[in-house]
Amino acid sequence: MGLFTKEIAIDLGTANTVIIYNDKVVVDEPSIVAIERSSGKIIAVGKKAQMMHGKTHENIKTIRPLRGGVIADFHAAEHMIREMIKMIQIGKSWFPPAMKMVICIPSGITEVEERAVKDSAEQAGAKEVRLIHEPMAAAIGIGIDVLEPIGNMVIDIGGGTSEIAVIALGGIVNSKSIRIAGDEFNSDIEEYMRKQHNINVGERTAERIKIEVGAALVDIDNPPPDYAVHGRDLLSGIPKEVIVNHAEIAHALDKSVAKIEAAVLNALEMTPPELASDIFETGIYLTGGGALLRGLDKRIHLKTKLKVHVAEDPLRAVARGTGIALKNFDKFTFLIK
Repeated sequence: MGLFTKEIAIDLGTANTVIIYNDKVVVDEPSIVAIERSSGKIIAVGKKAQMMHGKTHENIKTIRPLRGGVIADFHAAEHMIREMIKMIQIGKSWFPPAMKMVICIPSGITEVEERAVKDSAEQAGAKEVRLIHEPMAAAIGIGIDVLEPIGNMVIDIGGGTSEIAVIALGGIVNSKSIRIAGDEFNSDIEEYMRKQHNINVGERTAERIKIEVGAALVDIDNPPPDYAVHGRDLLSGIPKEVIVNHAEIAHALDKSVAKIEAAVLNALEMTPPELASDIFETGIYLTGGGALLRGLDKRIHLKTKLKVHVAEDPLRAVARGTGIALKNFDKFTFLIK
């Protein structure tokens, strides 16, 4: 039966979905679909749909099926998973292969939300579905030996949620999941541009500003060059350009970053003393797209006085870990009855 079984690992993220097949990243697309309103037909998925986001007319709508790390639109999520699986080029066969999937989910979601992920995957053609929690996948993905009796703290800042977890002996000892992450940063930037510069920018532009000049601290080493933002003037309604710098964006993101810091301190408070002494030795590991925010590691270090390591290629850490969990199917994953 090995011939007809296809094993895939999916990091189903609020912002991006990454699929690993045969140890390789085969799909890395934004988690978004474009649908024709009149017929309900899916027009585009991933990058193509992302290009349409914020630019559609009344007959086309773009949907992000996941919000805050969980499925908000079941129908769109199922179609998105199905279309992304089709993007994997598999050798032609007479029989559609049975699919074995490991899907990554936030640690703070409810059983109902877990079931929604499982059902979406089954509707998209999976025969067997296992789940793994995001911080666990992130830890495995950055090369931590999670089965050792040593405590490690991982902070995974994704698109919809920030997951903070202390991991030891192959399990999560305590975790904190907050719905403040990349999307929240984007809306902070949109609001700041409206209030300070009287300019209306969309979600995609806010994301670009965050990538180009986003920062968690005003004084950072090698600050990025100023960035020209184009949007609509709120007073005249005419498109205009505004120049922003990293210090402004650091102010805009300050409240949200402070909430992440508070969650980290809260997770440290709940950590058993023996594991806390391990974390003092090993430090904190930062993964996820949010780990790329300039100065975030320094800011968490100033707050906790602990070493903070940013994972290499933090965007793909969770996907890599999910891929490894696929190989050790029974070790790290769990089933929903």
